[in-house]
Amino acid sequence: MLVERMQLEDYVGSWYINMTNFPMWLKGNKSNPTLNYKVGERDGVMGLEDEVRYTENGKSKSIKGFDKPLDDKCTSYIWRGNGLLWLLNSKWDLVYIDKKKQIAITHFEKTLFTPEGIDVISKKKSLSDEEIQMVTGIMKDVNLTVKGELKVIKQD
Repeated sequence: MLVERMQLEDYVGSWYINMTNFPMWLKGNKSNPTLNYKVGERDGVMGLEDEVRYTENGKSKSIKGFDKPLDDKCTSYIWRGNGLLWLLNSKWDLVYIDKKKQIAITHFEKTLFTPEGIDVISKKKSLSDEEIQMVTGIMKDVNLTVKGELKVIKQD
């Protein structure tokens, strides 16, 4: 892992999903996915209130949940949905972050409903060719591979 210590506040704000192998974003019926975080509390535990926003058939949609830190470095989390989605959870890790460029790589584990995957996220709608090459190089350096090709997501 190429990440040292993080603070919950480091995640706050909107992050665009720029590259992914996650089928939900690659099927073509959902677009403009963003991860939106703010610091919050659930059951006495500080973590991240999480809202995934996207567009489907021209309408804005969202999925809300809570990311509970699993380590004191704030780099490993378990996500649990809100409402009916409370039954679902997903473990994810921050693999890399460049705080200056505001680009990060996250890895999420396989669940009953989703495959293992990778998201490349940033505070920008799109990455430059140079940044894409940088991310690809980092993933090779840490031997981060999963099934399915990592594809660029075009944000409107």
